[in-house]
Amino acid sequence: MAIELAILAPVVLIMLLVVVAFGRVTHGRALVDEAAAVAARAASLATTPGQAHADAAQAARESLTAAGLSCIGAGVTVDTGAFRPGGQVAVTVTCSVDLSATAMAGLPGTLAMRASANSPIEAHRDLAGPIP
Repeated sequence: MAIELAILAPVVLIMLLVVVAFGRVTHGRALVDEAAAVAARAASLATTPGQAHADAAQAARESLTAAGLSCIGAGVTVDTGAFRPGGQVAVTVTCSVDLSATAMAGLPGTLAMRASANSPIEAHRDLAGPIP
């Protein structure tokens, strides 16, 4: 019985660490997907392409921070090529998630994740803003 326990205990521990790592990866991927969607929506509500870039970056940062995801080198890319009424805004969020707590299972220290989202701009919207 002791020999079986000595052999199986490390195997069970490694399997447990792998399950935890996959859970962290899945949860991190969902949070990055959510941050991309929030950033795309924030960009689509802006009135200028410059404001869309700033609003998307801020919304992605706030979403990741509020979720408790610590990203190493997070980045936000905003495509405003179709920034017009009836067009759309595309946002890509990249984030490196720390997996160092599961290093005993032989997993890398960080894993790069990327998520993209599109958000439509209302067709009957005035992007010029208020007239002074």
